[in-house]
Amino acid sequence: MPATDDHRIPTYVLVHGSNSNSSGWAAVQRELALRGHRTLAVDLPGHGFAAGFSRAYQAPQDLAELAVAPSPLAGVTLADNVEHVTGIVRRVAEHGPVILVGHSLGGLTVSGVATEVPELIDRLVYATAWCCTAGPAAHYAQSPENATSKLPEAAAAMLADPSRTGVFRLNWRTADPEAYAALKAATFAEGSDAEVLAFLNTLEPDESAAVGASDARIDAGTLARVPHSYIRFTADESIPVALQDRFIKDADALTPEHLFDVHTLEASHVGPLARPEEFAGILAGFAVR
Repeated sequence: MPATDDHRIPTYVLVHGSNSNSSGWAAVQRELALRGHRTLAVDLPGHGFAAGFSRAYQAPQDLAELAVAPSPLAGVTLADNVEHVTGIVRRVAEHGPVILVGHSLGGLTVSGVATEVPELIDRLVYATAWCCTAGPAAHYAQSPENATSKLPEAAAAMLADPSRTGVFRLNWRTADPEAYAALKAATFAEGSDAEVLAFLNTLEPDESAAVGASDARIDAGTLARVPHSYIRFTADESIPVALQDRFIKDADALTPEHLFDVHTLEASHVGPLARPEEFAGILAGFAVR
């Protein structure tokens, strides 16, 4: 076999979205590995084995207890996420280039990491992810481009008052057929019921309310320095494609000489995570540029 320079082989560092964890990337990692690529999926602080599961979340559920139960994610900030992933990127970069990928709310974290260590990131990738330049996330959430999002309907599965618990707590195991239908429509509309249930069972009930409330704008200097790609999911009902296009437009206006490299998938918010072949093909292409 020909000799290879391991220090030029990139590593994909994969950052999950809201209420998720590193396991959400498993199918994508498998597909990338089959194509010869190395990956590292991150658990953000308070996620994975540090997540706030309780006995009240198990069957039979105690919804009254769930509504008031404390969470290890209460008080976790975007700065905590950025610090955690920055530390990982520093270690990974010792072994070669880093392709940093954020999905959904993970876009806020990867923006912060790119701002902290732009010199360590070979490419920054947003996969139907929040990329804020013209204002904080709240500015975009209230914009006309976000008006068709089905996330407000999915709030039927919400269990607790965020002002009291410090987290957005969703009952992904709800037995309410209307709440289940809203969750499916918002996340994985093209999935079979079996696929949707499998996906929902990978999710965690809590997400820090402080993360989305942070001002996570990425600046022109960082965008000018770090090559960046956006993968649009055109059937996304959580982050509508109109909002994805707004993220791209605003970033491009900020750095017209350093435009987004844009790719498109006809898929829901998590469809490419469960059916990853085409998605992984796009990601694999970044390794040879």
